[in-house]
Amino acid sequence: MSNNMHWTTRQLDYEPPEVDTSSAQSARVYDYLLGGKDNYPLDREAAEGLIKKMPGARVNVQQNRLFLARAARYLAAEEGVSQFLDIGAGIPTSPNLHEVTQQVNPAARVVYVDNDPIVAAHMGARMVSTPTGQVGYLRADLRDPAGILTAPGVTSTLDLSRPLALLFLCSLAQAAAVDEVPALVRRYLAALAPGSFLVLSMADHFPDPDGDKQIVATAAAYGLRVSPWSHDQVLALFGGLDLVEPGLVLVHQWRPDAADGPADYPEVGILGGVARVP
Repeated sequence: MSNNMHWTTRQLDYEPPEVDTSSAQSARVYDYLLGGKDNYPLDREAAEGLIKKMPGARVNVQQNRLFLARAARYLAAEEGVSQFLDIGAGIPTSPNLHEVTQQVNPAARVVYVDNDPIVAAHMGARMVSTPTGQVGYLRADLRDPAGILTAPGVTSTLDLSRPLALLFLCSLAQAAAVDEVPALVRRYLAALAPGSFLVLSMADHFPDPDGDKQIVATAAAYGLRVSPWSHDQVLALFGGLDLVEPGLVLVHQWRPDAADGPADYPEVGILGGVARVP
């Protein structure tokens, strides 16, 4: 395992000394938008700056989280998927992926991957698995598919020769340049067994091009990367895969559940989809 990768299945009750609070971090900004408390002043300042430019920011991240839960529940319950690899997982927020999947299948196995040290500080304390399942966390950069997929902690928890669900929930565009993303996705998919699934969401373009520019510039001012994608660009990432109905849609429109609230959120601008590896 490379030096910048750290694997844990133990409880972490401390905050690693290398946590950088001098700049905003996407995982902590996301946590703040979800109403979490694992964030710092600059994260909150960045989030409020984004809210001023995009008043629906909170609704977007909330609906993205609900999409994750519905997709995971569908895969566990209807497709029989028992292995999940969440890349760019962020700070754990209930319901977590393993809570959703293990409620359906107590033997489900989940590995979370993120490169923010504060995620490690909080992930360990919340990775409580069922007795028959398993949950782990790998600190790594999503731009290193080979390193992640061959990390001992990953290969000892997940059987890559069997189908699994690979999840990227608004994480690709935050961590990689636009021209890097398609190749990254292909490298991950090439390692998956047939019958695996890709769950992916990406921020959509604003109807007004100036809106895109303002959001991108505001995020950049805090050292964050926001890259809106068009429907066709996101659809291309699913190339060669079999999209599950209803296809690539705004996340709140993907198999909506009445328990998640109203079906119409005009402010939502995140595209999401689930597809099977043939």
